[in-house]
Amino acid sequence: MAQWKSGICMTGKLSGKVAIVTGGAGGFGKGIADKFKQEGAEVIIADMVEEAGKKTADELKCEFVKANVTSRQDWENLVKVADEKFGRLDCVINNAGTTYRNKPTADVTEEDFDKVFTVNVKSIYLSANVCVPYMQKQGNGGSFVSIASTAGIRPRPGLTWYNASKAAVINGTKTMGVEYAPDNIRFNSVCPVVALGTGL
Repeated sequence: MAQWKSGICMTGKLSGKVAIVTGGAGGFGKGIADKFKQEGAEVIIADMVEEAGKKTADELKCEFVKANVTSRQDWENLVKVADEKFGRLDCVINNAGTTYRNKPTADVTEEDFDKVFTVNVKSIYLSANVCVPYMQKQGNGGSFVSIASTAGIRPRPGLTWYNASKAAVINGTKTMGVEYAPDNIRFNSVCPVVALGTGL
């Protein structure tokens, strides 16, 4: 979105860019989508919570796509929407995540374990697996930003496998950053402490 200052048109830093923001209905995701819009990007909010996602998309003037980030088919659909609506995809913000209630590691269920690794790690694998080939073909580079956690650097007692999932995000991000640098596709992770109102 172009902004005017003292009669001069100030183009946003992300003008002409297209971004997918997962978990964009609220919390960090909504804030990220809002900032991207302020900087001129077109934003596709991807979230499983349809009502909240649509409300946020209407408020921020974004596109909304109901999506499960653990589904390859849903990632393929997100790329399809980006291509059909805007003709390009430049940024993927892997913000969606989950955790389980703090508990002794011996009490963590297999369901708890599978959930944190599927949502927190597999989703990023799928985002790269589906979106990187599109960006390579597009030939304009691209950017992936994954929301990790300080838990991946400074583990918290009682959250062993959540900590491990975020450490995997951080390490995988570094590896892909090196691997895809020749394609000018950048990978970065951000490590916040806590997202108020999200339980994370």
